[in-house]
Amino acid sequence: MIDEALVREFTSMVHSPDPDLAGPALVMARLGYPHLDAEAYVARLDALGREALTRVSAATTTTHEIPPHVDPLVFARVAALNEFLFEDERFTGNDKQYDDPRNSFLNEVLDRRTGIPITLALVYMEVARRAGLDLEGVNFPGHFLVRHRGVQGTSYSRDLLIDAHHAGAILSEAMCRDLLARHTGKDVLWEPDLLAHATKVQILTRMLLNLKRAYVRLYSFAQAREVTELLLALNPSAATELRDRGLLAYHLNDLPSALRDLQTYLERSKGAELDEDERAEHARIWEHVKTLRRRVAALN
Repeated sequence: MIDEALVREFTSMVHSPDPDLAGPALVMARLGYPHLDAEAYVARLDALGREALTRVSAATTTTHEIPPHVDPLVFARVAALNEFLFEDERFTGNDKQYDDPRNSFLNEVLDRRTGIPITLALVYMEVARRAGLDLEGVNFPGHFLVRHRGVQGTSYSRDLLIDAHHAGAILSEAMCRDLLARHTGKDVLWEPDLLAHATKVQILTRMLLNLKRAYVRLYSFAQAREVTELLLALNPSAATELRDRGLLAYHLNDLPSALRDLQTYLERSKGAELDEDERAEHARIWEHVKTLRRRVAALN
């Protein structure tokens, strides 16, 4: 079972007002690396941040074309950060092994210089913060992004949307629409909320969801259940995580725990309006519960 001290430390750090993302990400990494030396990786980020500060501070112009209504100085600094992280330090998106669980662990991303959009964005934001750049995460569906906000009411009002998975590429809204269409495989009604700011809780939750999916694809159900424990610690009312914890317990032959979680999931869902897929899901869970009741009764 997961270490309760780790759960408490993780939830405390995630809910803290401190903007630091590396700390809780490194606690999360102890799921895979129990003896991880977090301070060594924080020191590595600090070193990257110091060098980035030197590069960013010296950047006053750029040879890249500056998009309309973007502050030229901000753009030059972002371009300098991109050159440092993606050309000099050679961070890159791991498209060939996208589902590798290591892509969700910050220590592995720093060691291997590769990851998925959200973990590369985390490195990008943490280094940028140390270099004096004010960036934020963007909870874009299927592909996490980073943003430097423009100053509304000025001639420099346009936001910079940055794709850390693709060497800091600057994306227009039209490019984001295309990215969304490729992710969903269909045309989706565009809404400004698709580019909403990602809170600290949302970022760490999304990282955990990515890791859980990676473990499930590998049939690593014990590890996936540990991740689900952290997700439920962050949001105890998350019904889907309660359901998944029950299903994972079922796969691990922990029948009493599976029965408890799946029954609670069904009870919490009573009276809720469900679409056709959700009703079918409930029917499948109910069949699991009936089977579990018989099997648990046979154990007593």
